[in-house]
Amino acid sequence: MKFYWLILGALAVWRITHLLNAEDGPLDVLVRLRQFVGDGLWGDLLDCFYCLSLWIAVPFACWLGDSWKERLLLWPALSAASIAIERLTSRGLREWEPESALYFENSEVEPNVLLRKEESGSEDARRIH
Repeated sequence: MKFYWLILGALAVWRITHLLNAEDGPLDVLVRLRQFVGDGLWGDLLDCFYCLSLWIAVPFACWLGDSWKERLLLWPALSAASIAIERLTSRGLREWEPESALYFENSEVEPNVLLRKEESGSEDARRIH
């Protein structure tokens, strides 16, 4: 197998996987497909880029490999290459990126309440110390 077939195979696996997993398609055909399959096995498969890339890589590995050993090694290699391409092209859009910290406000504290109590004595005495 020539090296450029490996590159073309990885790009094709990424493109088809990305198309089925994240794109709307013309006239929202792929959105409707994902809605049609619902939350079952097929819906879960289309929602997970990693899982989908494994199954999309199977026919490409069978087509590109010359022997069964090569096909078995190409299968996860093409999937891994498509996952690497996806990570490089979608920074900040996927679940592996850390999320920003959440902000919580304590509702038990009354608003506009002084946190320090003023000391007794005159202001002049406090300025000296």
